[in-house]
This record gives sequence, structure tokens and C-alpha cells, in this order.
Amino acid sequence: MDQILVADRFNGPIGSGNGGYFSGIAATCLEGPVEVSLRAPVPLDTQLNVEPDGDGVRITSGDTLVATADRSGPVDLEIPPPVDPDTARLASEGYIAPAEGMFSQCFVCGRGRHDSLGVFAGSVPGRDLAASPWTPPDWTADESGLVREEFIWAVLDCPTYFAIYTDEMVTSFLVRQKVEIRRRPRAGELTVVIAWPLGSEGRKRFAGASLLSAEGDVLAVGDALLVETGGRSGIHLSFRSPAPHRS
Repeated sequence: MDQILVADRFNGPIGSGNGGYFSGIAATCLEGPVEVSLRAPVPLDTQLNVEPDGDGVRITSGDTLVATADRSGPVDLEIPPPVDPDTARLASEGYIAPAEGMFSQCFVCGRGRHDSLGVFAGSVPGRDLAASPWTPPDWTADESGLVREEFIWAVLDCPTYFAIYTDEMVTSFLVRQKVEIRRRPRAGELTVVIAWPLGSEGRKRFAGASLLSAEGDVLAVGDALLVETGGRSGIHLSFRSPAPHRS
């Protein structure tokens, strides 16, 4: 792959690409487990150049380094016990993101658009994790009917934010992601996405995420590094209202 283009429909923050989706595309440039580091906001509808760099690749837009992708080992995380779809649905009713603001148009978790993937991760009562059900639409699948890898990366990205920030919206962005896919689900297959915090260091926030079958089998697992940029929205738990569910 010599070039990557992220269509404008696949944005995360308003005006730039969804970090997980982009990382999933970048990962296909290499074989085996891959770790992607984001160095700049991902331009939309722009041809990005992919250049070999040792055992990995550099992805650039003109003179700007957008990301690097490097071969990595498997994701080494202890995955929490599964969440069933009904519990995940209840958790998603506590999704704290508003229908306006920086992430309101995210194609994965945006409440301000009708065509999002509907991954609205909310806290699971009594557990230190967030969860959401997800049924992949047909357009996420390849010709075999299996969900494309970049969409799996995408749905493992957004819930990590809501596992870390459970009662307010903080300006924080994905800067590194690694994903191990064990089985790609089929379009129309009910799944559950869970995410959980893994600690912090200064402005850095670490989290894990997993895509599960309805029966609790692990389909994919990933870890993520987010970095706070300093701003807090002031939106607290009192803002919560039920999130819409996709049929």
C-alpha cells in the first residue's frame, strides 16, 4: 500500500479522522500484530503517503508525519469477565457524551449523526469497565461478509475513552493503539464491546478493550494510550440521558 485516504464520513473529532479506524487501515500495511502511533490529526479526504521505515512504515501528509506503524507482539492483557448483551444495553443508557461538541459527529460513537456505528459505551454498575452492544451493519463487511479489520479497530478505540472518563468529558485523544484480532464477526452478528482503565502517568491514560461475541467469546482485544490536552467540558453525571439504540 503506497497511499491511504480516510473519507470524510469516517471522522472522529470534528474535522479529522477517527484514530482507531485510521490505525486499522495503517495496520494492514504490515503483517502480523501491529502497533500504530498517531503523531498528528488525521486529515480527511487527503491522500497520505506510506513510506517504509525499518521494519515498519511512516505515514505522511506532505512534510507532516501523521503516524507510524510497527510490527509488535500480541496484546498481553488480562481480559475481564464478559458482559452479556442485555447488561451492555443497560450500560449504554448511561452514555455520557452529548449530541453536540467535539466528538458528537464521530462515526463510531457520535450522538449527533444518524449513521454512526452506535457504539455508546457506558459504565457497568458494580464493575470498573464500560460496555456497549454492537451489531455491525452490512457496509462494514468485505465480500465474504466478515467485518473489515479497520472497523474492529475503530469500535475498540472509542469505548476506551469512556472507560477512563466515567463522569465528565475531558479533552483527550488516542495517540497509540495495538489490536489483536482473533475472529472477525459477520455483518449482522450481535457483539459486545467492553473497555477498562489500565492506569495513568501524568497526562497519559491507558486502557484495554475487547470485542466479544454475544456468548462472551473474545473476538478481538486491544490496548490504547490516550493523552489529555488539558480541557474539561464541565459535563458531569447529571447530564446523562438515554442513548438512542440502532435497530
